[in-house]
Amino acid sequence: MSMKEMLKGDVVVHMKAGNKIALTTVRNVLGEIETREKSGKTPVELDDLQVTALLQKEAAKRRDTAATYTAAGHDDRAHAEVAEAEVIEAYLPKALTRGEAEAIVDEVIAGLKADGAELTMRSMGAVMKSVTPKIAGRFDGKAVSEIVRARLA
Repeated sequence: MSMKEMLKGDVVVHMKAGNKIALTTVRNVLGEIETREKSGKTPVELDDLQVTALLQKEAAKRRDTAATYTAAGHDDRAHAEVAEAEVIEAYLPKALTRGEAEAIVDEVIAGLKADGAELTMRSMGAVMKSVTPKIAGRFDGKAVSEIVRARLA
């Protein structure tokens, strides 16, 4: 089941449960997905990786808004934003620890070396190309590139 199908199915679940916050949040996210798919010259179908990236942005946006509301003294609005962020984060894959990310990078580098590739800093693109699908959405991309750079140096 794709992420989008899961979100659409959960609309009914939240409706039956009477969970208004989760219902409106999931509907808003589905609307954002639909907007992204229809924007541009030709409509596209977002895959799970793109939907996950969109969910991460939406959750981060709500956390930032909550911080702004808290700074302005609007705690009730801040709590609502945090609640929405938590609903969105429930759909995100479990985040990796730094150790798990390093293990994936080491595994990819070992695999490339086993294939006979001589790895230097110029090989960073090849390593990142192999690592990104395994880590995407579960660990910070910039931190991954720093780990790869350190391993290749």
